[in-house]
Amino acid sequence: MEQKQNLQRNLKSRHVEMIALGCAIGTGLFYGASSTIQLAGPAVSLAYAIGGIFIYFVIRALGEMSVYRPVSGSFPDYAQLYWSPLAGFIAGWNYWFLYVAVSMAELSVIGLYVHHWFPDIPSWISTLTMFLIVNIVNLLSVKVFGELEFWGSFIKVSALALMIIFGLFMIVTGIGTESSTPIGLHNLWQYGGFFATGWKGLIQSLVVVTFSFGGTELIGVAAGEAQNPEKTIPKSVNMTLGRILIFYIGAVLVLVTLYPWNEVGVNGSPFVEIFSKLGISIASDLLNIVVIIAALSAYNSCLFANARMLHSMALHGNAPKFLAATSKHGVPWKGVIFSSFFVSLVVFLCYILPHEAFTYIMSIVTVAVITSWILIILTHFKFRKFLGAEGVKNLSYKTIFYPYANILTLGYFSLVIFVMISMPEFRIAVCLAPIWLAIIYIGYRFTIKNKLNK
Repeated sequence: MEQKQNLQRNLKSRHVEMIALGCAIGTGLFYGASSTIQLAGPAVSLAYAIGGIFIYFVIRALGEMSVYRPVSGSFPDYAQLYWSPLAGFIAGWNYWFLYVAVSMAELSVIGLYVHHWFPDIPSWISTLTMFLIVNIVNLLSVKVFGELEFWGSFIKVSALALMIIFGLFMIVTGIGTESSTPIGLHNLWQYGGFFATGWKGLIQSLVVVTFSFGGTELIGVAAGEAQNPEKTIPKSVNMTLGRILIFYIGAVLVLVTLYPWNEVGVNGSPFVEIFSKLGISIASDLLNIVVIIAALSAYNSCLFANARMLHSMALHGNAPKFLAATSKHGVPWKGVIFSSFFVSLVVFLCYILPHEAFTYIMSIVTVAVITSWILIILTHFKFRKFLGAEGVKNLSYKTIFYPYANILTLGYFSLVIFVMISMPEFRIAVCLAPIWLAIIYIGYRFTIKNKLNK
């Protein structure tokens, strides 16, 4: 039964933390790590550390605004309130587009993972099956979603931790390898040195690293359905990124230590491939299950975010009113169906381009996520101006190194965009970005015109 009601605050602190982890630790790490390793060599761990610092500045700024005004819909609401209606409109629809693209990216690699066991099953069939399962989950109550996402994220985080520990054990003792001799650290410098591809490779890898960290800002989107947000959000911001940095840096460092970086392929997850090449088939099979769960968990979180974003925009008149409707369980079910309709295009994409789909989608996602993060930083400037000096003093949770952290972060994103222009596989996405923003602007003018005519 359709109802016009508010979303329910049924997400606990552990749910909010795992929702952010669910979207941030997904295909970007489990599949995209192969691209970063090929670009940067062993120095890939440094690339994740550099990118992680600036992403932390972004979510810290968002966390400050979310604690001050916790709403489901997050920074587009803040952009509209503290900046302008146009800024809120652009932020909202770009964020919706971003998570449609991220969802497509997560689903596009599932077929490649399934090929590890069943090479004859077409990618699009695996993608379609998982697409339907996750959509059903998102139409249930937010409490059910929170529990499923918690356990899905728990599985992949636990598996990552065990993989890091087991990998370190193999490096030191050699137990588990075919030769039973310690692997040691020589793979870090034996094949061209730690900076095997030079500074150019390290800087280029920041593009994929930036893509990989997409989803950490989901903490702000979940704020409106979090219990006790003034405590939940700061805890989630402080703990989540620390865990992500540990898992990203730790995982890729173990990978390039276990196996020569220049022999890591792109025909599946590098985690699965490396353990398979080391002759540990059980570990590779278990990790393949985990990477499938990771992709599903990330899509689950993205669809959650998108439905809430549409709900918030509809309430502000920036999206069709029917998207504000919620079920009796407080689920914006029309938003779920609306978003999933566009995500379903990935099934067709996997049918015609089963191996290239991820790369094309990743380039689009990277541009969209950088746009969203830039809008968060710019909105935070407006937020601080809105509060004034006295208001800032009364904030219960503040960002750090303001305004220098914000300025440096904008510089980092400018660098990444410049690097993307120099890379053919990413250049077209950057060139298409102004066209997309122009379409949003036309939509805004059309919306304003309709409001004035009513």
